[in-house]
Amino acid sequence: MPIDAAVLTLAQWFSPSFPVGAFAYSHGLEWAVQAGDVTDAAQTQHWIDTVLRHGAGWNDCLFIAAAYRTDDAGAVDAMARAFAASAERLRETDLQGAAFAAAVANLNGTTATPRTYPVAVGEAARNADLPLELTAKMYLHSLTSSLAGAAMRLVPLGQSDGQAIIRALTPAAQEIATRACAASLDDLSATAFATDIASMKHETQYSRIFRT
Repeated sequence: MPIDAAVLTLAQWFSPSFPVGAFAYSHGLEWAVQAGDVTDAAQTQHWIDTVLRHGAGWNDCLFIAAAYRTDDAGAVDAMARAFAASAERLRETDLQGAAFAAAVANLNGTTATPRTYPVAVGEAARNADLPLELTAKMYLHSLTSSLAGAAMRLVPLGQSDGQAIIRALTPAAQEIATRACAASLDDLSATAFATDIASMKHETQYSRIFRT
């Protein structure tokens, strides 16, 4: 696919208007705000940076790359499900992945196979002959934007602070995606413990507006 067409296809896939429901998930951030762990723009940026480098950001890129390169996406999907740190994390990746696969299949006139979100993205990118590294970079940029958007509502942050966080973390998203695309599932690692615990705590949070 020509690079211009690839960029525009990925921009559509990761647009807030693409029907995956990303706006409904905070990835545990809602609990962190209530607990007082994230109270301003600097702490928000640190929280999201940790997710990208040491949590779901890194691992999701590994799953995207593995799904892109394999003929057995189902096996990669099973590993992605097993790697979910909590029931809410599994629900988040499961529901978003199923919605993404259904939306892409509807556009292409094909039948959707429900997958976890990163596996669905990797499989769709392969089928569409999209560049792997560009796909991973735009996926992480979308994750950054989604979490920053949640923080704008929860902390709350102003629009300027939220956009500044996205801009500041863009180089990290690019670097992480590049490294992940040169790695394998042997490099799976999750040490973002505070974000994992926050997602577990959120499961029983009394008052909440996000699903995770």
